[in-house]
This record gives sequence, C-alpha cells and structure tokens, in this order.
Amino acid sequence: MYEEFTQNRIAQLRTQRKVSAREMSLSLGQNDTYINKIENHKALPSLQGLFYICDYLRITPQEFFDEGTENPMVLKELIADLKRLDGDALSSVASVVKELLRKK
Repeated sequence: MYEEFTQNRIAQLRTQRKVSAREMSLSLGQNDTYINKIENHKALPSLQGLFYICDYLRITPQEFFDEGTENPMVLKELIADLKRLDGDALSSVASVVKELLRKK
C-alpha cells in the first residue's frame, strides 16, 4: 500500500515541479534511471533516499505523506506568504478562500 503511494507520489510531485525523471535522478546524485525505476514500480527509495527526494522537492516527509494535500509545494509557499500579511489582509484572503470553497 505505502510502496505504491510512495512511487505515485514521487511521480506526481516531480511532474508538478516540471522536471524530468532523468534530471531529478542526476540532481540527487543517482544514475539517470533512478527516479524512472521508482515511478515504474521497479524499485523503492531507501529512507535516506526518500529524505533526499523530499529535500529536492523542498517539502518535509510529513508533507510528502499528507495524502490530503495535492500540491504541498504551493501550499507551503502560500502559508509562508500568508504569515507575512497583517490581520485585515489575512481576513480578506480567508473570506476569498471561503467563497471559493462554497462555490466548489
């Protein structure tokens, strides 16, 4: 169960970053087929390898395994930006988000 999730999640997040499997593999210091083998269910990363993958994607392992967050990289950036807003601006953004969710 977690093996397939891990393999699929790496593919999902890599695609969101718009980086090729080969480029990611080489950036991680691995052979050029490392990520491809993982995504094609032929291999799994070691725990240390998964940590390196998370670092590469600029997310924490917790964010990696959060199935409820489709795009943790964007969410992380958004939260960082929201923290910089004053109370009034933050309330305005919260109202917009609530309205978008209501229309969904």
